[in-house]
Amino acid sequence: MVQYAEPIERLIQAFSRLPGIGEKSATRLALFILNSKSGYVEELVESLDTLKEKVKLCGTCMAFSATDPCPTCSDPSRNHAVICVVSDFKDMMALDGAGGFSGSYHILHGNLAPLKGVGPDELRIKELTDRVSTGGVEEVILATGFDSEGEATALYLARVLKPHGVKLTRLASGVPVGSYVEYMDGVTLGRAMDGRRLV
Repeated sequence: MVQYAEPIERLIQAFSRLPGIGEKSATRLALFILNSKSGYVEELVESLDTLKEKVKLCGTCMAFSATDPCPTCSDPSRNHAVICVVSDFKDMMALDGAGGFSGSYHILHGNLAPLKGVGPDELRIKELTDRVSTGGVEEVILATGFDSEGEATALYLARVLKPHGVKLTRLASGVPVGSYVEYMDGVTLGRAMDGRRLV
């Protein structure tokens, strides 16, 4: 087995802790950095330093932002009486990129996962309840995933937010566009049937 110098090995280990990066990919990245011109390495280091120094959480919606409040929360054209709750920043970007939603967001930074040691205190739930309790919020859309952790999180949030008297809704789920009913699993078809609407 090839033995790398200790600084290379440390970099490989650092890269391999990134999500979706295995040891082979981490090794390729480390060797790419090693073979790069010093200007690129300095630019990369400066970008990482700037990222950690200037990007913080928005005090309102918990999104990553260089300003507080973030551009979404400070946009007067958005309906701030409607909050869409998502599990992470990628979910917010996907929903906002799809268009059609002009309300505000709240990012939990994860889902409830007791077996992984993630309880309510590890998520940004208190910040959400604080937002709702200050008034002015009419609807909270629970847009967590439809896996077991996302469902558990949505159920927990519904229980916590119900006493505040806001309208609680959940993203619709069911048959995806362009798919065939015969290939759908029972849970998906059941949700589609429960969520049917007038045409």
